[in-house]
Amino acid sequence: MMRDCDAMTDEFQADRPTIQFPCDAYHMSVIADTCDGFVSILEEIVKRHCEGYDTEGLRVTASKNGKYQSFRFSIKAESEIQLKQLHEDLKSTGRVHMVL
Repeated sequence: MMRDCDAMTDEFQADRPTIQFPCDAYHMSVIADTCDGFVSILEEIVKRHCEGYDTEGLRVTASKNGKYQSFRFSIKAESEIQLKQLHEDLKSTGRVHMVL
């Protein structure tokens, strides 16, 4: 059963929500240069960090001029460490500009 993640705040970081782990439907967006084969690279990285990742949920949208693509998908977020490592691996491709 998929559920949205509950955001919690603590008194020290009232303006910064935290994620309640595990989160079955953690939504991510990646903005990257348009590049042949990048979908395969992205999926390989996500699968490495996210057990049970379903490629059917991936949505790819090209920018107006075609220079960039956005990739939207959901994962099961297990921990902050997992999300940090996923972010680092995506950025290390040299093609990713933003991970949200």
